Amino acid sequence: MNLSKSIDFLLENAGAVIQYRLRKEILKNISQAEEEKILKQIYQTPHFKLIEGYIKPNGIIGGLTIPDKDKHTRLQDCEAVARLLSNYAIPKNHPYVENFVAALRNDDVLYDELSGWKYEGGYEGRFNSINNGNATMAVIYAMQAMMGYGDDYDDLRDFQEICLKGFRHVLEVSSLDEIVKKNPKIRKSTPYIESDEYFPNMYTLAMLAYTHNWRTPENVKMLADFWNHLDAIAEHGNLIGGVSRLVNGKLHCTSCAFTSPITPFSPENITTIVYRRLLTEISMLGASDSVDVINKSVFSVENSLDDDGVLRLRFDLPHNKHYSPRYIEYPTKYVDTRLEPYYQPRVKNPVGLLCDLTFWAVQFLHYTKMEN
Repeated sequence: MNLSKSIDFLLENAGAVIQYRLRKEILKNISQAEEEKILKQIYQTPHFKLIEGYIKPNGIIGGLTIPDKDKHTRLQDCEAVARLLSNYAIPKNHPYVENFVAALRNDDVLYDELSGWKYEGGYEGRFNSINNGNATMAVIYAMQAMMGYGDDYDDLRDFQEICLKGFRHVLEVSSLDEIVKKNPKIRKSTPYIESDEYFPNMYTLAMLAYTHNWRTPENVKMLADFWNHLDAIAEHGNLIGGVSRLVNGKLHCTSCAFTSPITPFSPENITTIVYRRLLTEISMLGASDSVDVINKSVFSVENSLDDDGVLRLRFDLPHNKHYSPRYIEYPTKYVDTRLEPYYQPRVKNPVGLLCDLTFWAVQFLHYTKMEN
């Protein structure tokens, strides 16, 4: 598909982050001098400037255990910071990134951050539920991968293997009932998995999407087969995360466990809180042409671009208001990606939001055409 109109729209209207990612990752036509210049602009954007105030002497940015009630902004959370640095494509040799990753790999720092945290056992329980991506360390490993450091460290390569086992485990069953259990004595009709059960979720997907060491033809094919298999055996409705974990006799929530088929893209139906990001990360795994939901989404995206090359969603439909990307501000685990600093919500045709949507379309189509 000819995306020249979409690209022209972005080059004319988008802010520094989209300009940088478009030219560096997709067009590949940015010189070193131009890259340095546009990075300086990114470093002056509001959210990047905001995280400067959350840098600790030990290198951690934000905190791993700050309760929501104590946060002035979501960027006081480590994961939100890691996602911002990843979304903005901040170079991995930037001091903020280097020091942040070094801190996440320092046991003394992690002890200081986690030892007073009772949830999930704090520092001592940081590996609880690692096999299904719900451990504190699963989040920490995925954060490093998103920032470009997922392949250089033995612990993270070991976690890649755990992630693959989770996807492979579901691929080997004919029904999720073989894995997901129910016990009325714990809580009536609440489905759950054991804490040590291998099962894929949003963090195990991210870990593989942003890394490369695991990529063999066999593993790439296995993951493509997984999404088609999930569509065949899981209940429809996109109730991602509709399963708990049993940890020491108590039920805990999961972080978007893949217990439902993924819905293809449609401009008329925004189905989940991580709607576009999920499709993006699946496409990053490779073998996109073998994944039914990606093929359907590619067809839909290509046919949803308007004559001017811009992607527009049906925000006028009542059922789309709840998950509308209009309301995204910070890059938490529960939202799609926002790259433009301003959406101009009072403007009938907000250019910032249209730039984000159109860049996603260009990026998604680019990923689906790449060979891994």
